[in-house]
Amino acid sequence: MTSPPPPRSRSSDAQSGSATLVALRGIDKTFANGTLALSGLDLDIRENEFVSLLGPSGCGKSTALRILAGLIPASRGDVAWTGGGSAEDHRGEIGFVFQEPTLMPWATVADNVFLPLRLRGVSRRDAADAIASSLDLVGLSRFAHAYPRELSGGMKMRVSIARALSLRPRILLMDEPFAALDEITRFKLNDDLLRLQREFGCTVVFVTHSVYESVYLSTRIVVMAARPGRIVAEIPVAAPTPRSEAFRTTPLYGTLCREASAALHEAMGPADDTDPAHADH
Repeated sequence: MTSPPPPRSRSSDAQSGSATLVALRGIDKTFANGTLALSGLDLDIRENEFVSLLGPSGCGKSTALRILAGLIPASRGDVAWTGGGSAEDHRGEIGFVFQEPTLMPWATVADNVFLPLRLRGVSRRDAADAIASSLDLVGLSRFAHAYPRELSGGMKMRVSIARALSLRPRILLMDEPFAALDEITRFKLNDDLLRLQREFGCTVVFVTHSVYESVYLSTRIVVMAARPGRIVAEIPVAAPTPRSEAFRTTPLYGTLCREASAALHEAMGPADDTDPAHADH
């Protein structure tokens, strides 16, 4: 049987510096109903950075993430991976966390984490260490034999993150994973995510609607506008790491939040009262 991949070396990450890991080049996406979701999207994702895709609903953030993951094809353009190949060729290097935990309700926490390893042909015995270490990373070792119905919303999301980490991905793609959680849980998971990135050593691409979350988490914020989806601003977040709750009270945090908020406001454009999207119903 295939064995799970070993943990990645942080020393090799440090040596890679800011080298591009994957790039979107001239990406267009038109859906079957004629909706132009993305147009001319160019985006480089570099080693070990934390990139937030920030923008209003309908701007194509999630679509761009799914194209990066190889879950849907682009209508035009290229996804260029360092070393060549497609997303399918790099499947073992990609972890994906959806907005909902999407756990199997009939399976234990450990078996939910085991799923991507099982799909790659890893036996349960050979996967045991990877499952245990993934649960330890998210602080759920004691809940390995629990079922999703016995967990809080935040704990379910931790299981989803552990499942994505089980293959030791090089890039972690996250589609608004904390949007449905209360503020206290969300702040706690923000801190946990930054810790995981430091300990695990991977690139993160994170979709969010929240200016405050994007500034707190990111090394770079990519602001997108809709109709069609496109990048309108990139904001580097030159704040020291590791970050703590104290960062939220600094002048730099406030300045970056105002800059991101202004870029987002410009991306959304003026409200059009004749547009159904702005109707009360």
